[in-house]
Amino acid sequence: MSDATAPRPRPDNAAPRRDERILVLRYRFIGDTLLTVPFLRNLRRAKPDAHIAWLVAPGSVDAVHGIPYVDELLYWDPATTHAESRGAHAGWRAKLAFIRALRRRRFDRAYVLKRSLSSALIAWLSGARRRIGFATEGRSLLLTTRVPYRHDQHEVQNFLDVLRADGVPVHDDHLEAWLGDDERRFADAFLADHGIDAAQRLVAIHPFATNKPRAWHEDNFIALANRLQADGARVIVFGGPGDAADAAPLRERIVPAPVMAVGATTLRQTMALLERCELLVCNDSGIMHLGAAMRRPLVALFGPQSPQKFGPWGDGCAVVTKRFACSPCRQKFFDECAPSPRGKPACLEAISVDDVIATLPRKAASPQAAPQATR
Repeated sequence: MSDATAPRPRPDNAAPRRDERILVLRYRFIGDTLLTVPFLRNLRRAKPDAHIAWLVAPGSVDAVHGIPYVDELLYWDPATTHAESRGAHAGWRAKLAFIRALRRRRFDRAYVLKRSLSSALIAWLSGARRRIGFATEGRSLLLTTRVPYRHDQHEVQNFLDVLRADGVPVHDDHLEAWLGDDERRFADAFLADHGIDAAQRLVAIHPFATNKPRAWHEDNFIALANRLQADGARVIVFGGPGDAADAAPLRERIVPAPVMAVGATTLRQTMALLERCELLVCNDSGIMHLGAAMRRPLVALFGPQSPQKFGPWGDGCAVVTKRFACSPCRQKFFDECAPSPRGKPACLEAISVDDVIATLPRKAASPQAAPQATR
């Protein structure tokens, strides 16, 4: 993956002109939000004078706090079943007020990176004359430039294809994240409170998933953590407030007791702690994309989902997965396959602790190098 110089701001002595106003629509999950950053960086490089507004979900925007490539963040929050939804735009009155506010901004161009009919409808209702997006869900009539969506490549490249279709050059494709001094000071204090000094090797695990059949079984994570700690590392467990009950067996059965950060940190604080880790082992989840954006070596465990499309993106990222005739599936558990005795699909149960150990980067078994500065 290329890593070119970041776009430069418009010089103060540049000739004045009417700035183009651009709307980018990619909202919902943390992972989707982070995977949009390469698109925005290349767009800003090509259009340094443009006013770029990004339509995002309020529950995931903290992952890109500090991003220098956009001028404005707009929050779209309809009621959904997703954990990150707060339902601020649940009713028709709130939706209509939002659309009126979009139209007042007088966008010239809209990039629709979501594939839903509703997102293309928002772009059309915004009044943007140029609307570029994927030709999916029967929405082509709402777009002025229609881009084929490919299931055989990563989502980052699909997003960048939207730029290419609009004649915008693409120079690089790496992820980025931004941290501040306050967040790093929090990480220092949190780890010190748990008896972890700067010399201690720290390995993160995230054993949870919003859709529980997509998570590798907790027994496997416990066995893996015990082996890592026997090798001299210390394990820190990440998770959200909703994972507290499921975290109890890990606290009790990992020896010595791991550092428990489950439900104890904000998203930004989790990122700062991740920066201190030499390795992350996780399920297919938002924290996987956070780890990749923080440029941490990581191993992701994939069962029903496609790692080709949604795997961790970046150097130092590895995937453990087992291919079955039904892989990847529609994830309608358990209509397409029978659950194992432990309530998991066969593709996840086929992944052993030894498979994961064999995939770990070499430096996970050696003294930790100083963390790289995160861009």
